[in-house]
Amino acid sequence: MKKIIISGLVASAFALTGCATSHPVGTLYTDINAPVAATSNADASKTGTATCKSYLAMVAVGDCSIDAAKKNGNISRVSHVDQKSNNILGLIGTYTVTVKGE
Repeated sequence: MKKIIISGLVASAFALTGCATSHPVGTLYTDINAPVAATSNADASKTGTATCKSYLAMVAVGDCSIDAAKKNGNISRVSHVDQKSNNILGLIGTYTVTVKGE
């Protein structure tokens, strides 16, 4: 019986971890800022953002592309791109791409 319980706990832990990702993800809560890309364009007086939302880990909507953030910030030359991820229990997630440049 003890082996069955331990096996069940181990299997549950693996099921909750999911696949490997390119950035840190918390099972219960995620709130991170992470770099995406940087260029040799040093000037960055403008900022543009684009946001996507996720609900119940079942529906995701929005345009959080670099192009959308560039358009929202009136940017033609990108200096760098960052991403902010916030997710609580997979219930509500907000993902924002921030582009800086000229």
